[in-house]
Amino acid sequence: MDKFTVLTGIAAPLPEENIDTDKIIPARFLKTTKRSGLGVNAFDSMRYRPDGSENPDFVLNQEPYRKAEILITFDNLGCGSSREHAPWALLDFGIRCVIAPSFADIFHNNCFKNGILPIVLPRAVCVQLMADARMGGNARLTIDLPRQVVIRPDGSEVPFEVDPLRKKLLLEGLDDIGQTLQHEKAIETFETVRAQAQPWIPRIVLD
Repeated sequence: MDKFTVLTGIAAPLPEENIDTDKIIPARFLKTTKRSGLGVNAFDSMRYRPDGSENPDFVLNQEPYRKAEILITFDNLGCGSSREHAPWALLDFGIRCVIAPSFADIFHNNCFKNGILPIVLPRAVCVQLMADARMGGNARLTIDLPRQVVIRPDGSEVPFEVDPLRKKLLLEGLDDIGQTLQHEKAIETFETVRAQAQPWIPRIVLD
């Protein structure tokens, strides 16, 4: 998982509530178990018309938001099913940070596990950040995770809260597997001792 430290990027305003995971990545694209390749279908029903052409009214089809790394929206982002493909699709599109007044719990957890920083801010602040984002490509936001602030184009700072452990894991780029591999030597030692004492039990090998 890529580390998340300080991100300066284009923010896309998406002023909608209750964007569920089926809108983020429709069920028909869930056949894959890979984390790559889903970005092209992120927000598929919103980005494309029935004939497959782009919907020019959708923000991610507009410049400069085609290269957005930050998404700002309203309450209850990621509600609906628990599919982990939703953060996979966002990440594959290029989104590293999502800002909203509230998130669905499972989606919120899955974002952290896949290197996306979900930031909870009051709705009024989200409205202000959306206004900043609408200023165009030069009006970039900076997300400073070590300092836990969003820096607006005018230089003012908006503080945010984040769980200390989740912050540490993002800063170090550690997902669940990465956390396990930090204990590789201890696991190998345990498995060696257990194999000698109980040779009939298959040994776990980290590779």
